[in-house]
Amino acid sequence: MTVKAMKSALVTHFVEISGRRVGRQVEHIPPETMFALSSYHWPGNIRELQNLIERAVILSDYGVLPNPLPAAGTQTVAVSPAATTFKDSERAVILHTLDATAWVIGGPNGAAAKLGLKRTTLICKMQKLGICRPVLQSSTI
Repeated sequence: MTVKAMKSALVTHFVEISGRRVGRQVEHIPPETMFALSSYHWPGNIRELQNLIERAVILSDYGVLPNPLPAAGTQTVAVSPAATTFKDSERAVILHTLDATAWVIGGPNGAAAKLGLKRTTLICKMQKLGICRPVLQSSTI
């Protein structure tokens, strides 16, 4: 078995495991996504691949796995080495999505929609994970 075939098998395996864990079924991995994941030189360990696949499964739409790798010339994907549990990973993904949506939770462009959750479900998860909106510091003296 070649290294590329082994990486493809790992991708498929992690998609199935992550899908069951987060309750999302991924029915299709586009060829370009599989090629990108199996061609990528993974400088980290196997957990880097697993965490990136888990994030992609969480962000998947209509059963299609998105390419979680950055496009050439963009920032590298920051996978938190401290996120060793599912709870930590879930917290990191929620915080990242909230930052990306400027802490807008509801609506079609809000964090809940981006994560594929109901607004109330996201709020409940945020409470359980101890996530609250940071207080803005005013610089008036």
